[in-house]
Amino acid sequence: MKLYFAPMTCSLSPHIVLRELGLPFELIRVNNKTKATADSRDFRDINPKGYVAALVLDNGQVLTEGPAIVQYLADRVPGNSLAPANGTWERTRLQELLNFITSEIHGGSAPLFNAEIPEPTKEIFRQKLFKRLDYLNTGLVNKDYLLGVFGLADAYLFTVLKWLPFFNIDVKNWPELASFMGRMEARPSVQAAIAAEEATQPV
Repeated sequence: MKLYFAPMTCSLSPHIVLRELGLPFELIRVNNKTKATADSRDFRDINPKGYVAALVLDNGQVLTEGPAIVQYLADRVPGNSLAPANGTWERTRLQELLNFITSEIHGGSAPLFNAEIPEPTKEIFRQKLFKRLDYLNTGLVNKDYLLGVFGLADAYLFTVLKWLPFFNIDVKNWPELASFMGRMEARPSVQAAIAAEEATQPV
């Protein structure tokens, strides 16, 4: 498998999951501006949407969208603890959480990256994001991870919360989320994924 990624983007989530599962893969960097890849391709030929992550399977099929990628990966390793079995109530709860993170935290952060959006408008998005962070903070009281044990949703939440400093938002304002980030940063898979991405050369 090949994982096409760009540093400090949502592709970190499937990267962490690949390492948690011990699956073999090749990490290929993408230039988000030019869409050039480290293996000398135009990323838009791989994913016409033009954004990471993209997972190229050994049979040539391409899977995009982080929540879909991480569930596919977990299902490739029977009996792992990252995702409950398909068809169970617990799996539905995981999907609910992944959708919340992708729409409310990931999607809710996106406008804050846009330099063309005026500051008063960004403040509206910021306040909405704060309410979602309040919800997650409450949900982590007396729990190390979102669903009790480390899983797919935790890798995704960690990835998007790492963007908060770009917006001058301090995660310490949410103590449970701050503790969660500390636990995540201590995981070997997280450390290995970040180190591997930092070791790649710009395209």
